[in-house]
Formats: sequence, structure tokens, C-alpha cells
Amino acid sequence: MAKAHRNLIRGYAEQLRLFGTPPARFGLLAMILVFLLLPTVVQDDFWLSVLIYVGITAVGAIGLNLLTGYCGQISLGHAFFIGAGAYVTARVGGDLGLPLPVWLLAAAAVGAALGGLIGPFTLRLRGHYLAIVTLGLIFIGEHLWRNLTGLTGGNSGTSVTAGAAIGPVDFGALSIAGESYSRNQGYFWLVWGLVGVIALLAKNLVRTRPGRALQAIRDRDQAAEVIGVRAGRYKIGAFMLSSAIAAMAGALFGSYQQFVSPDEWNLLLSIQYIAIVIVGGLGTIFGSVLGAIFVGALPALIDRYSDAIPGVRTSVGGEGFISVFALNQAIFGLLIVLFLVLEPLGLAGIWLRVKNYFKAWPFSY
Repeated sequence: MAKAHRNLIRGYAEQLRLFGTPPARFGLLAMILVFLLLPTVVQDDFWLSVLIYVGITAVGAIGLNLLTGYCGQISLGHAFFIGAGAYVTARVGGDLGLPLPVWLLAAAAVGAALGGLIGPFTLRLRGHYLAIVTLGLIFIGEHLWRNLTGLTGGNSGTSVTAGAAIGPVDFGALSIAGESYSRNQGYFWLVWGLVGVIALLAKNLVRTRPGRALQAIRDRDQAAEVIGVRAGRYKIGAFMLSSAIAAMAGALFGSYQQFVSPDEWNLLLSIQYIAIVIVGGLGTIFGSVLGAIFVGALPALIDRYSDAIPGVRTSVGGEGFISVFALNQAIFGLLIVLFLVLEPLGLAGIWLRVKNYFKAWPFSY
């Protein structure tokens, strides 16, 4: 009897396995090795900081993709929840001196609570109307961050002195087997470890009954209600979960940067996250990470190499027809347009086609 093909799926349990094939298990092993070894190979602080910011961005992008990609709820207010998480960390982790698990969960709880306040609007609004309402969060947040000086430090910003230790393991001054590692190396392992955990939890969530309910609401919410899905409850839940994950991203951002100000939680940040989930691939967890790597690193790289880019003005009154800030905005807008028109499935769609080609090889279908 001929041996069954490696791609043959015999049951529902095999269909749901995350790493069910040898190439998938090899890919998982490769990712773990890269995670463990990369900071020991790439020790330059600039590149490590870029990778850390990319990881933090990936956390926030996973949250937005759960809301927009899986539930179909458009949000332009993601920066508001990220900022809230950063300020919670400044107070809980900095002023109160509580450890990392506490300030990270506190940020998630505050983010979920704020998302719960906004969530009911999703029951009455959809599409462009919901996008406009969430856009208002940016301006409300900017007013709050600038005027709640006791909490946020006002226009001057506030320092974030939250520690990054879990028990005896201090990621800010990591030491393993007598070998000391820099703060950037420790934060790389912390941030990308959390990316792996959150991505795994999110991937499992979307494969469960609530995850399938979210996708049914995205595809046709009225039809979903007809078959028994309580759309209102799931919409609010998706908003709370997305906001909680965004606040965790803000908490990590504040802890790593050690200083935050209201200027950072602006519309450009929200547009950047929209660009990430579109470029990476709406409705895919893997696409959120791909988009964060591709788009999230752009601002730092453009800022670093702006002197070598023709036409870019690097200082006030300098030569060039476009500033670094405006160039970032233009690139985000261009990427959104190009991917929506030419590749709606994003980078994840390209990866899926490549994978399917090799799965079907040597056949062309």
C-alpha cells in the first residue's frame, strides 16, 4: 500500500494543528534558534534597538489585526490605547515600583477598560463611521495627555522608570552563567518572547469558537446573528482585547524608551499600524509580524540614512524638498495604496502562494 502524501489531512484535529508538517516544525525550530542567537551575533545597539521597536510594534499590530482583520472593525484610535499603556507603566512600574508582570497586566487591564467604553459604539456604527469615531480618540487622548499633568507630565512628558525584571531575571542587566548582556540584548529576548506568546495565544483564539464567531461577524454580521452568534458581545470583546494588547505594546514601549511624551501618540502612529496590518495581511497573525518587520523598521532606517536619500531635508532650513517626517507619511500612504490595489492579502498572501507552490510541486496546480 502506497504511503499517504505528507500533505494529506485525515481529520479535523490534524487540520487544527499549528505545526503539523515537517517543514512547519523545522520553521518553528529555526525561529527559536534565531530568537536565542540573534542578540549574541548582532550586538550593535542601533540594530538591536530597531529589532526591539519592531517587536513592540508587532505586539500592537497583532491586537489591531484581531479587531480589524478578524472582526472587521476599523479603528484609527490605536495610538490612544498605546499611549494609555505607556502612562500606566510610568505610574505603576515607575512611581509604585511594582514588577514587570504587574505593570504589564495593569496596562492591559486599563486598555481593556478603555476599549470597553468605546466598544458599545461598535454596535451602532460600522465602516467609515466607526473609523471617524475612533479617529476622535486621537484628539481626545492628545488633550488628556497634555492636561493631566499629574499623570502624564503634560507637554514636557514623563520619565518611565519601570523595571524589567521577572523574579531574579532582570532583562535590563541580564547575566547568564557568568556572561553579562547589555540592556538591548535583554530587551530583545523580553520583547520577542512576548511577541511569540501573544502571537501563539492570538492564533489559538482565532481557531476557537469565539474566533470563528469574529470571522463570521466580519464576513456578514447580520447572517451571523441569524445563526446564533451574539454579534454585539463579540464586537465589544474584540475591542477590549485589541485595546488590552495595544496597551501592553505601549507599556513595553515606555519601559524600553524610559521617557514618553504626548507628541508620540499622534495620527501618524495610528496610520502606521493600519499600514502594517494591510501590508502584512489582514486576518493573519503571521502577517502582523511580517508587516511590523517590513513597515515598523522604516522610520528608524529612514532617520538613520536620511543623509544618503536624495531630496530629504534633515534639518530645519536645510536643503531638500521633503522632511523625514513627511517622507514617512508618504511611504505609509503609498504602501497602503499599492498593497490594497496590487496585493490585498499582503505579505502573508505572497508567502502563502510560495508555500502552496512548493506543497504542490512538481505539479503546477
